[in-house]
Amino acid sequence: MTTALPKIAFIGLGIMGSPMSENLIKAGYPVTGYTLEQEKLDRLTAAGGAAAGSIAEAVGDADVIITMVPASPQVEAVSYGPDGILENARKGALLIDMSSITPQTSVDLAAAAKEKGIRVLDAPVSGGEAGAVEAVLSIMVGGEQADFDTAKPVFEALGKTIVLCGPHGSGQTVKAANQLIVAVNIQACAEAVVFLEKSGVDLAAALDVLNGGLAGSTVLTRKKDNFLNRDFKPGFRIDLHHKDMGIVTDAARNVGAALPVGATVAQLVASLRAQGDGGLDHSALLRAVERLSGGQV
Repeated sequence: MTTALPKIAFIGLGIMGSPMSENLIKAGYPVTGYTLEQEKLDRLTAAGGAAAGSIAEAVGDADVIITMVPASPQVEAVSYGPDGILENARKGALLIDMSSITPQTSVDLAAAAKEKGIRVLDAPVSGGEAGAVEAVLSIMVGGEQADFDTAKPVFEALGKTIVLCGPHGSGQTVKAANQLIVAVNIQACAEAVVFLEKSGVDLAAALDVLNGGLAGSTVLTRKKDNFLNRDFKPGFRIDLHHKDMGIVTDAARNVGAALPVGATVAQLVASLRAQGDGGLDHSALLRAVERLSGGQV
């Protein structure tokens, strides 16, 4: 089948990458994926995509290359070196990194790619696994307007709120702020849950009415059932939020912004991880509050 839509290479098919790549296939894009786990490649081919045996094979004739990997070291690992994206992508290709990494890593990648004639956008997302599945992600983008315009239809297959925030690295800066707000919000909700339960209030009823007022939030809407059912199956792992809190506290220090509450929550996330809960969903901040309150976890 011939198609006028650009060919997409998708590198990284994890909790976020798998549903995102499937939404691109549903939108009619030819998608070739590469990841380390065979079962994720099998899932992609079952959805109508093609599996590649290497990064070089995946990106060779791609018009658009999307990376969705855990952190800066992985972005660097897939981008640089003889087997990486920059050495194997064709000139003029558009590399869209949708991972959440340090703003500086994005700036450096854009500069290195420019020397190879490859255009780059940093485009981290918010919305978690549910947002990825439902194609309603918020996408914050850094880079050139022309490249953003080229990528817009691709973004529209993945998300709802799509905004160019400024030059290279800006998307990552906004994402860092997003993760700060989300972590503090989850922590506040977790403290409220423990307070309500210890007070003997009907938790489901309380969270419903709270969510209808000024205390309501997307976090509470998305995570209410996690709190009620103590279901911490990862949509977004504590390990990754720990990484993100490191990014935002470091970036804030570099620009001279004080994050007193953010720093405290960063420590609470770190303590939860140290207690072995790094693989759980970030709503498991509730477990940290329960421990501090003398509850059984």
